[in-house]
Amino acid sequence: GIGGNHDLVRRNWPERMGTPPKHMLSGVPHHVDGRMLEIAERAGGNLVNRDRMWHYVEGIANWDPIWPSHGIRILPGPSSLWLDATGLRLPVPLFPGFDTLGTLAHIMKTGHEHTWFVLTKKIIGKEFALSGSEQNPDLTGKSVRDVLQRARADMPGPVRAFLDQGADFVQAPTVRELVKKMNTLTPEPLLDAAHVEREIVARDRELDNPYTKDMQVMALRQTRSYLGDKLVRVAPPHKLLDPKAGPLIAVRLSILTRKTLGGLQTDLSARVLRADGSPLSGVYAAGEVAGFGGGGVHGYRSLEGTFLGGCLFSGRAAGRAAAEATA
Repeated sequence: GIGGNHDLVRRNWPERMGTPPKHMLSGVPHHVDGRMLEIAERAGGNLVNRDRMWHYVEGIANWDPIWPSHGIRILPGPSSLWLDATGLRLPVPLFPGFDTLGTLAHIMKTGHEHTWFVLTKKIIGKEFALSGSEQNPDLTGKSVRDVLQRARADMPGPVRAFLDQGADFVQAPTVRELVKKMNTLTPEPLLDAAHVEREIVARDRELDNPYTKDMQVMALRQTRSYLGDKLVRVAPPHKLLDPKAGPLIAVRLSILTRKTLGGLQTDLSARVLRADGSPLSGVYAAGEVAGFGGGGVHGYRSLEGTFLGGCLFSGRAAGRAAAEATA
């Protein structure tokens, strides 16, 4: 992939997404720099679908980085209020966890590259999950006991560490104080406290209406109809300005590079193809370098588990073909 090489990401940035961002976080190690793609292309391999990328919009800077510009993705529940850089609520249906690619396209049209989650302590404790094995020691440690503790703890340890030490997190008891802190995290103060408060109040008052047509509140209530989400993933509906749920929290979100959906074109045996369709002798490609299969099996979108499936399937095809060719 190319996610660790921001210059290459910008060079291949899809025109349909507008101007590429100047600032990004890296959701992959620094060595994921696209060099092998370029080497294979110079050797005759056909590199296709360069503009197909899967980046996230909920990126936060890792307070304890492993590689340069190391970012972590928030996997959010549905309750946070999502504001653009100027304090406007993102349009329907761009709610937390709904449409990554659609949200990215919208953000790039705003003239700014960051957005904000505004939430409460009650929400962050229940609804924030973090990507990365080091952020989920209970899962990677295969501890059933620790996983079950998530339902009881007021906040997972890794999330608390970001809240206490993360550069993108601010807390305050009032909207005015919160916005003042939010404005210190950007080169220029783009947020007006009165406007942000109007957005919050407009969201909060819909919770008083059991028949609200606010799509996010409707989705929040619907999500809690599933027992598993109700117990461990979605906070009880409450007003952001409810002091019992506080303090208020704001999280600055950046674009986070991740998957490369295009790559080296291959046949069904994972042999790398030349531009004329003939195989490049002795060269096979599998996984992300082949766009998770063939040079872009997913098109423009994919979901988490389907990335792994493409790696396994194309890897098996490459291994079988190489073994047969060298037998």
